[in-house]
Amino acid sequence: MTRAEEIAAALSRVRQRIAVAAAAAGRAPDSIRLIAVSKKMPPADVTAALAAGQLDFGENYAQELRDKRAAVDALTTGPGPTPTPTSTPTPTPAPRWHYIGPLQANKVKYVAGKVALLHTVDSAELLDEIDRRAAPAGAPQACLVQVNIAGEARKHGVTPAALAALLDRFAALAQVRCAGLMLIPPFSDDPETSRPHFAALRALRDAERARPRPHVELTHLSMGMSHDLEIAVAEGATLVRVGTAIFGQRQPDRSDQ
Repeated sequence: MTRAEEIAAALSRVRQRIAVAAAAAGRAPDSIRLIAVSKKMPPADVTAALAAGQLDFGENYAQELRDKRAAVDALTTGPGPTPTPTSTPTPTPAPRWHYIGPLQANKVKYVAGKVALLHTVDSAELLDEIDRRAAPAGAPQACLVQVNIAGEARKHGVTPAALAALLDRFAALAQVRCAGLMLIPPFSDDPETSRPHFAALRALRDAERARPRPHVELTHLSMGMSHDLEIAVAEGATLVRVGTAIFGQRQPDRSDQ
C-alpha cells in the first residue's frame, strides 16, 4: 500500500469513528468537522489527504505553516497530467488551514489573515496583535479562545474566570471575530478522563452565549483528538483535531498530545 493509500484508508476510519459517535449522540455527522493535524508531516501527506477529500488541516508552528502552505500550493497548482481530448481536468481543492498551536505575538504575522480559523487566542495582547495584522487581509480573522479548564501550569489558555473579559475585548476590535472556544484537556490513556473537561467547556460556552456581544458568536467547540474524539463528539464538539490516527506517530509536544 502506498503512503497516499494509507492516508486515505486512515481518513476513512476516522470519518467512520466520527459518524458512529455522532449517531450515538443523536447528532448529524456533518455537524462535526474533522481537522487533520499535519504538523511535522511533509507537504505530500497534505496533498494525499486532499486527494482523499480532506479539506481542513491544522498546524502548530507558525513558520512551518507558512512554509508548508507555500509548498502545498506549489504541488497543487503545478502542471498536472495532460488531459485527453474528451476529459476535463479536475482542479485540486485548496486546503483550509487552521492554526492550533500556542502563538507568540512576534509570530502573528505568519498567521493572521492567512488561516481559516485561529484556535488559540488566550490574551487581550495577542488578540490586539491579531487584529492589527489581519487588517491588510481585508477581512476579519476568525478566532477561537483557548480555555485552560484544568488550570494546568504548563498549558496555554485563559482561565474560565478570565474568559468573559477576553470575549468582551472582541467587541472593541474591527478585524477579529470569535467563533467559539477551544480546549486541550490533561492527557490520559483513558479517554473518559477528558469527559468532564469537555462538558465544562460546553457549559462555559452555553453560559457565555447568554450574554450577546458584538463580534462573538460562540458557534464552535474545538476539542477531541485521536484517542478521545468519541467522547468529544458526545459532549458537543464541532471541530475535532486528529493527527496520529491519520498520519501516524510523530514527535509529541505539549500543544498536541
